[in-house]
Amino acid sequence: MQVQRINYNDLDAPQRFTDSLRNTGFGVLTNHPLTKNTISNLYQNWQDFFTSPREQKESFRYDQETQIGWAPPEIAETAKGYDKRDIKEYFNYFSYGTCPTPLQAITKQAYQQLHHVASTLLSWIQNNTPENIQTKFSLPLPEMIIDSPQILFRINYYPALTGQEEKGALRAADHTDINLITVLTAGSDAGLQTRDLAGNWHDVSYELGDLVINVGDMLQECSGGYYPSTVHRVLNPTGPASARVRMSCPLFVHPRPEVVLSERHTQASYVHERLVELGFRKV
Repeated sequence: MQVQRINYNDLDAPQRFTDSLRNTGFGVLTNHPLTKNTISNLYQNWQDFFTSPREQKESFRYDQETQIGWAPPEIAETAKGYDKRDIKEYFNYFSYGTCPTPLQAITKQAYQQLHHVASTLLSWIQNNTPENIQTKFSLPLPEMIIDSPQILFRINYYPALTGQEEKGALRAADHTDINLITVLTAGSDAGLQTRDLAGNWHDVSYELGDLVINVGDMLQECSGGYYPSTVHRVLNPTGPASARVRMSCPLFVHPRPEVVLSERHTQASYVHERLVELGFRKV
């Protein structure tokens, strides 16, 4: 399973990127609009937040209704089908939301740049999708996200391992993403793996500064399965790497709530179903 690593500025990048999504559910981009320095600064500034005293973080505690704010380890996600929480904490940021004042400028900048890239990538996918699949889309893919309030920027913090972690728990257990596509600033350390149809796991190769993009369940749904929402995970490191923290920042690209994905679902109904499965909402 070979996830393509593609220069964002190459003339054939749109076709190669779309082909990689079709074949593996993933694609990796280099030389994109976000600089490596921007990503490194984003990680360092947010790491300072996550390592600050808990009482300082509590004022930004995750709100279950708005989904905005800091989620401590004890309420981190439990992947569908698992009974152990991921070993992480995170902060959810929306364009209309809030975050610590010292982090507002760099977080807003990264959000806006990733949003622009996401729109471009959806155009690439739209233009390189066969016509018989395009007819399944209720709207052209880039139009689905115009003025969407649901686009979520998450800052993930995976702490160094202590050896006291719950047996069987992973930094991120096997899962798929629910959105159209995820545009991820590549992790500050290794660990990301994707699973092929035969059940074999493969490392996703990237360098700090790359963007890693994967298909979400909503794109799989609206394309009738043409684009696969591939299962992926983040493994726990071993050896010296276990003493290092890991950062990554995904932009979960969602359509507007009313956008029709298929005969079964709108964006809103799909999100509700998943949040119930994850235990964040009641039926």
